[in-house]
Amino acid sequence: MNPPVPSSARRRGIYILPNLLTTAALFCGFFAIVQAMNGRFEASAIAIFVAMVFDGLDGRVARLTGTQSEFGAQYDSLSDMVSFGVAPALLAYQWALMDLNKLGWIVSFVYCSGAALRLARFNTNIGIVDKRFFQGLPSPAAAALIAGIVWVSMDNGLSPGNNIWLKSAACLLTFVAGISMVSNFPFWSGKNINLRKSVPFIAVIALALAFALGALYPPGVFFGLFVCYALSGYVLSFWRWRRRRKTARQAAEPTAPLSNADEETVPLDFPLQHALSEEEILASESDGDRENEDRGHGVAPPEPTGDEPPSDVSLIRKRRPRKKETDSPETLLQ
Repeated sequence: MNPPVPSSARRRGIYILPNLLTTAALFCGFFAIVQAMNGRFEASAIAIFVAMVFDGLDGRVARLTGTQSEFGAQYDSLSDMVSFGVAPALLAYQWALMDLNKLGWIVSFVYCSGAALRLARFNTNIGIVDKRFFQGLPSPAAAALIAGIVWVSMDNGLSPGNNIWLKSAACLLTFVAGISMVSNFPFWSGKNINLRKSVPFIAVIALALAFALGALYPPGVFFGLFVCYALSGYVLSFWRWRRRRKTARQAAEPTAPLSNADEETVPLDFPLQHALSEEEILASESDGDRENEDRGHGVAPPEPTGDEPPSDVSLIRKRRPRKKETDSPETLLQ
């Protein structure tokens, strides 16, 4: 019997199933480049979307079948560079950016270099960043933005030949997509979805409705979905920034002052001779406590002299005297 192969040796092996799907994605990317050079822009955009399907399947199949390998990870990155880096950049340049002269190929190069840097950073950050979120816009989603605007425009008979607005939109979208790939904005990865977990029946209905909606108008639905996904990273970053700012503001605020619920209130119609300061009130309270102690020990409090004014605190604490009844008219006549 052959001895068991260690896991480290298996990781350096080559498995046919996931690499076959990666090769299919690479073929679609190369096909998109050829079609863009021949002026068949709609076919090129569709080929990029098909490459996205194969690229999403190879990683899932490798994880489900336990056929992950270092060779497959590097091969997948090279395939993504062709399908989602070079092909969309060339498609955008051939379709709309060629007439912009230097600006056109510079924007295309910004996108292509952004895809290369994005893939290199992703390979070096495996196991470091949070798996629930991508650091920067994924290259397949960035490629879907360019392929989507081309597909929607061609399907509606729009050509960027004399349409300066469409050229400007394509240039801006290509530039933003390239910059978003090398940004630090978080984008949901979807890797925390468990396909083996049971879901409620409403989820199956929602999935069926999503397929039906996509079948109605595929170019617009796919393009709209990826536009929303590209904006989600910026919205999530803004929400996190607001949350951190609110937490920092709450930490910097001083403690709330004590409430005045326990303080004695004075009726508004009670006349005060003058406003009391805090020191006078404390001194009067200490005199009142001393007076109570003297009474408890049988010592009579000192009687106030006629020269000293009555204490304001004693006025506050005393009950208001009831109003004397005025003499009736009969009493006055007597």
